[in-house]
Amino acid sequence: MLDNLDKRIIAVMQGEFPLVAEPYKVLAQRIGITEHQLLEKLTEYRKTGKLRKMGVVLRHREVGYAANALCAWLVPETRLKEVGQLMAAYTIVTHCYSRIPQPQWPYNFYTMLHAHTRAECQALADELAEATGLENYQLLFSTREWKKTSMSYFPEYARGE
Repeated sequence: MLDNLDKRIIAVMQGEFPLVAEPYKVLAQRIGITEHQLLEKLTEYRKTGKLRKMGVVLRHREVGYAANALCAWLVPETRLKEVGQLMAAYTIVTHCYSRIPQPQWPYNFYTMLHAHTRAECQALADELAEATGLENYQLLFSTREWKKTSMSYFPEYARGE
């Protein structure tokens, strides 16, 4: 179970990361602990699997990646793990997951691709198809971005409640 300190740490780590020389010190001060205590807890979370990664959210359109496509693949059930591991290893793939196919939509595997142009997205999908030997896929291009945020856990702790 998570105690109040765990929830405060999770909440503060989800927010904007301070762009200063000692960002963990600033974050620790926000929740009323020392930098050392915060780093110890983060290390513990990593070792126990509670924390898998920390990363940035790139606003890809603002840096020139205007073409984005969800690529829906038809992958034989027996190859899902193999294909998943192969595609997930590509840096061009930002999301990679399987879903249960539906009668009207047989695709069961999805990757998200970002590029400067639609033609580049198509070339990336072609590269993945060649690497996996898969031929049946659909590119679904984004036409508008509605939201660009991650899940927020324990928001009441971020507000200091």
